Amino acid sequence: MSVPFASVETAFLPDAVGRPVRLRGWVLRSRSSGGILFVVLRDRSGSIQVTGKKDVLGPEAFAAAEHVQVEGAIAVEGTVATDPRAPGGREVRAQRIDVLDAGAPFPIFSDQTEEFRLDHRHLAIRSQEHVATFRVKAELLRAFRDFLDREGVLETTPPVLSGNAAEGGAEAFRFDYFGRPAYLSQTAQLYLEALLFPNERVYALTPSFRAEKSRTPRHLTEYLHLEVELAWCDLDGLMDFTERMIVAGAHAVADRRPAELKLLGRPPAELAALSAPFPRLSYAAAIDRLSAAGLPLRWGSDLGTAEERALTLEEKAPIFVTRYPRELKAFYMLPSADDPRTVEAADLLAPEGYGEIVGGSCRDTDLERLTHRLEENGVDPKEYDWYLDLRRHGNVPHAGFGLGVERVLRWLLRREHIRETTPFPRTPSRHTP
Repeated sequence: MSVPFASVETAFLPDAVGRPVRLRGWVLRSRSSGGILFVVLRDRSGSIQVTGKKDVLGPEAFAAAEHVQVEGAIAVEGTVATDPRAPGGREVRAQRIDVLDAGAPFPIFSDQTEEFRLDHRHLAIRSQEHVATFRVKAELLRAFRDFLDREGVLETTPPVLSGNAAEGGAEAFRFDYFGRPAYLSQTAQLYLEALLFPNERVYALTPSFRAEKSRTPRHLTEYLHLEVELAWCDLDGLMDFTERMIVAGAHAVADRRPAELKLLGRPPAELAALSAPFPRLSYAAAIDRLSAAGLPLRWGSDLGTAEERALTLEEKAPIFVTRYPRELKAFYMLPSADDPRTVEAADLLAPEGYGEIVGGSCRDTDLERLTHRLEENGVDPKEYDWYLDLRRHGNVPHAGFGLGVERVLRWLLRREHIRETTPFPRTPSRHTP
């Protein structure tokens, strides 16, 4: 057969029936009965049933194909046919099956513990659920990048090694850098602010690292961080921008990955129906609401996993919580003009109890106030002199936010645990494989 190798999806084209085809990929499952071999073959584009008869393939080739393990690799030559009993209603009737790698017995199957699957994550990620998850993730990243490009926001490449712990040394991974202290990045924000001044609108998509010992369904020690900085932007403008980006991402995923969403249990129509504006709730109002619901909170209490879940469990769209107490937030956040106890900050909480997915604020542009805040935090301002330089040369109002990609994906796909949203999750108890 002289036809070139094609992807599985070509066998489902309207005019494919009766045509010869050559496919190659991995065995999803197989069985044989009465001299007929049934193999479900998968590649990057999908899966299809392959049938092979012993009298067509020959006894030797049939026996070799019959002993290919799950995840073994084969190449198939045959003809596309319709069969209502086959998945998708199509199959390939093989004239030839070549065994590329019969494989050892595949160690991943049902009824195994989560720890076992995490220990064998390099193999477990071949599951249909993981494949669907990471294709949706790729689509979400593409949608965010497309949105930011349309908005004239420049992608930049800040470092992930730094001499400063941007948001507090207790949650930063510290290491020796040729005899000097250094940190894995908690955020690219400080560098993005430097890049903002020549470019006005910038963003970066980088890994961030948090040395938190939190063992919750929404925490990772390494995650993908999408961060944006916008010149001439106030808090309302920042929230407007954020919600438009979230809507754009949800709509793109619903439009371009409906099959994957259905496989994972999220109806595409739910994401397609998401619309802005999102509700906005002040921190003070949130405390009142939670106190009335029986949670023992007072002004100055932080909102943790339980509190955010209580606020959002019955919501159908994300909500903003705004203007947090100054002491709960980082040194660089702008104090509110009408209440110096609070800062111009907003966290976006995903609905259905999934909690914070975006944190943003207006950045303080007052050099003296920033210096004082660093001193309050027990930090020598000289360590941040390069950052304070940004307030000495061409200082302008600006605002920005950081978005946890895996947290957004967990909400969009209704995943129980955030580790399901990244191929190789890093947690306080795991950094292998």
